[in-house]
Amino acid sequence: MNVPIVSIAYHSGFGHTAVLAEAVQRGVKEAGAVVNLIAVDEITYAQWEQLDTSDVIVFGSPTYMGTASAAFHAFAEATSERWSRQAWKDKLAAGFTNSASKAGDKQSTLQYYATLAAQHGMHWISLGMHGGWNSSKGSENDLNRLGFFLGAAAQSNADQGTEGVTASDIATAEALGRRVAEAAATWVAGRNSRAA
Repeated sequence: MNVPIVSIAYHSGFGHTAVLAEAVQRGVKEAGAVVNLIAVDEITYAQWEQLDTSDVIVFGSPTYMGTASAAFHAFAEATSERWSRQAWKDKLAAGFTNSASKAGDKQSTLQYYATLAAQHGMHWISLGMHGGWNSSKGSENDLNRLGFFLGAAAQSNADQGTEGVTASDIATAEALGRRVAEAAATWVAGRNSRAA
């Protein structure tokens, strides 16, 4: 049985998104998959090859001015060579983001990732979790406290460093990692059974 390979391709401007990337990484590992953590602003040739051999690519970036960061956009544009030869077709994809505001137009960033994945012929994995903190009995400690469904979204105060990333947002990112790894295991098993 093949163990799924998950790569997390992310950019972090001030460290908050790196905290989330590491949380996704932990969730993937907990679910038994192999995981590569790739900072796209420092990507190497070997890491491009890791992406090419992955079963899943999880995209991550802060949301700046209503979309992913410039560094992430540069990475996305650099994937055009892979797009031209359909190198990532039928891989799985997912995503996460962070901004200082609770809404902060993070949905635009998640939609951007989903569009990027669709252009590559990839299959999108949602967060798969109800929104939290939406009743009088809820709190900021709920998973998915910001109520995003397309991917994991976090909020970190602009005047705080990485200590400002909330425990619930970290736990939500870990849950995304587990979901991605579990989906990848099913995907790989199905692919292998068809090849047999």
